[in-house]
Amino acid sequence: MVYEGARSVYGPVLAALGASALVVGLVTGAGEAVALVLRLAFGPLADRSGRYWSLTILGYGLTAVCVPLLALAPRLGTAGLGFAATMILLERLGKAVRSPSKSALLAHVATAVGRGRGFGVHKALDQVGALTGPLVVSAAVAAASLWVGLAILAVPGAVAMLLLLVLRRRVPDPAVYDATSPRPARAPVHERRGWWAEAVGAGLSGDFFRYALAASLTTGALVTFGIIGYHLTVEDLLPVAAVPVLYAAAMAVEAVAALVVGSVYDRTGPTVLLVVPVLVALVPALALGPALAAVVAGVAAWGVAQGVQDSTIKAVVADLVEAPRRATAYGVFAGIQGLLAVVGGVGAGWLYERSLVALVITVALTQVVALLLLVDTFRRAGRLRRGGRASRRPAGSGR
Repeated sequence: MVYEGARSVYGPVLAALGASALVVGLVTGAGEAVALVLRLAFGPLADRSGRYWSLTILGYGLTAVCVPLLALAPRLGTAGLGFAATMILLERLGKAVRSPSKSALLAHVATAVGRGRGFGVHKALDQVGALTGPLVVSAAVAAASLWVGLAILAVPGAVAMLLLLVLRRRVPDPAVYDATSPRPARAPVHERRGWWAEAVGAGLSGDFFRYALAASLTTGALVTFGIIGYHLTVEDLLPVAAVPVLYAAAMAVEAVAALVVGSVYDRTGPTVLLVVPVLVALVPALALGPALAAVVAGVAAWGVAQGVQDSTIKAVVADLVEAPRRATAYGVFAGIQGLLAVVGGVGAGWLYERSLVALVITVALTQVVALLLLVDTFRRAGRLRRGGRASRRPAGSGR
């Protein structure tokens, strides 16, 4: 509710504070980069310290505090835009702190039900808040103002923090839910690689890095909703209060997509993910056009792509990497995504102001590359076993 409620209006918020499309693209793209690249640090930190719950709670705490503080931005005059950008980046930092630990915990829990399904169900439940948050913001904007909509998100943030503390006390080690195998012991400190080697993924397979690059090309080329919301606002296609409603609809689409694609992944393997580059290529052509109907279709495609990127794509990582290094692998994976996200965010904002046709063509070309990399990776790594468990075929072998 908190961070998706805020993200639904980042475009209008920054526009109201005087930002251009380039600035919106820079801030939202840099935000995604912060959320992803800094996992390079927090993934190894989680694996080396074993403090998965502590990092998860700290990360959610940053988000719960920074989002409501955005409501202060218009009272700060010319400093308001800089303050808002800082809060957005800190909110995204919270995502970086918590995500590797959260994903590592979830990988244990999901083993017994199939990782595709487990990550899909997690994403669908996550989307309950992602749907509700934007609707709460929309109602507050319609009844009062954009800034009241942000301030009211302090309430679900406080409830979430209390819930996390209760869960940690009740289930300190979620590995107890791993029904298929005992939790592997972490290597002694003297046998482990140095921190920097861990952070850059030393020892991870070539298949993992190929897959990470392909997935990152889809992440970087997926136009942020900040740009879409900015487009809807400056082109007067929708009133500001309606932008979060459209975002909420995208979150509902995202939830369904995560469940459906997760289930298909468990039955048929990773080839279902080949649809993602196609969807990413469609988004700017539809969502940044002059017709509202096309924009709605583009936002639906955005929701499906986002849902798969944030769920089933992560399940493949768990299948490619052994359990003791999963938090590290998720950090490296997200770091590569983040580097391309900031390039994509800035590039999309810059091209949006100059040539929509150039933006559409650029995105399409990157997705052709992503599609070819995915096909090659799945061919080289071999089919993943049904149920979300990795094939024992040596990495890099032919199919």
